[in-house]
Parts: sequence; C-alpha cells; structure tokens
Amino acid sequence: MEYQTGRPGRIIVARFGDGEDLLAGISEICRAENIRAACFNMVGGMKAGRFVVGPETEEMPPIPVWRELQESHEAVGFGTVFWEKDQPKVHLHGAYGKHDSVKAGCLREATQSFLVLEVVITEILDVSIVRALDPASGMVLMKMNQA
Repeated sequence: MEYQTGRPGRIIVARFGDGEDLLAGISEICRAENIRAACFNMVGGMKAGRFVVGPETEEMPPIPVWRELQESHEAVGFGTVFWEKDQPKVHLHGAYGKHDSVKAGCLREATQSFLVLEVVITEILDVSIVRALDPASGMVLMKMNQA
C-alpha cells in the first residue's frame, strides 16, 4: 500500500442537463480550473453509457467485460481525477438502476445524462499523483510520485 496526505481545495458543483456528456464535462472542468487531483460524487439520471463490469478472468492483462445503458436509469457514483501527461483522466464507478434492476461498474465511455445529473468535485491539494501505463495490466493506473 502507498498513500499520501492531502487537503481539500476548491469545491465545484456542476449540473449536467439532459443529453450532456458526463465524463467529457468533468474533464473539461478539471482542465479549465487546472485541477490536478480530485474526487467527486455524482447523483441523478443517466440515459447512455458504456461501463466495465469486471474482467473475463483473473489473468493479466485483464480482458474487460462491457455493458451498456440504453435508456434512462437512476445513477449514483464516486470517482477520482488525476492527470495522464497533459490530460485529466476520470475514473468513475457507479450504480445504475431502472425499476427493480440495478447494474454497477466502471463508467468509461459514451456517457449521456438524463434530465439532470449533479456532480460535486473536491480538489485535492498537496499530493503528487498521476495516471501512468502499468505494463502488467496494460491499463492506465494511479501512480504516486514522491511528494
């Protein structure tokens, strides 16, 4: 285990309207505000998105199993943002429910909000964390630098 101690910085509250791209919007906010590290919560509705529900097997590199939202769902999630080179990279895990069906996974692409989606971003100061390619997994993962 590795860890660093930081402190909260700015808190940004964002409202995504119907049809807006959640992942692109969070990245855009972090780029515009030069937020280098953050965590965020989201709550509201999603009507589209592709997410990963786990690897096919426990072998490396993992082969992702994809699922897709194709209609409105209630949504709640938690994520982090750290930069890979010159771009903010969002990592979001969420739960998506419709009637009595609930899906959960890592939301990765093709995101579209439904009606309204609220996001609260908390900037994390005094940490030195980036995203970098992990050769064993072939994935871009969180990497702690010397603070």
